[in-house]
Amino acid sequence: MTTLEITEDNFNETIEKNAIVILDFWAAWCGPCKSFAPTFEAASEKHQDIVFGKIDTEAQQGLAGAFDIRSIPTLMILRDQIMIFRESGALPASALEELITQVRALDMDEVRASVAAQEDNEP
Repeated sequence: MTTLEITEDNFNETIEKNAIVILDFWAAWCGPCKSFAPTFEAASEKHQDIVFGKIDTEAQQGLAGAFDIRSIPTLMILRDQIMIFRESGALPASALEELITQVRALDMDEVRASVAAQEDNEP
């Protein structure tokens, strides 16, 4: 699967209908974003069962603002609609592959229990 352009119009549907979604927040003027793009695209070709989405922070300022994106590229991973990873900066291909392996191995029942416990402890 090639990368998808994620917009405010298709964001919720994309997250709700796919188990794993990896998002790349980027901009055309960003040098590191341009350097990371081939790595992201190659991973999308290799992992056909994962949705790889690109969010142009210039065109999708609402999404960038909603996620408080302060530097780009920012990589975000959601699994079962839960954000499990977020980091700014371009990753080398090997680090992205390791991250995907870790995401696949997560016990989502444990993650959901942890999220519920955190929510219970909030004032």
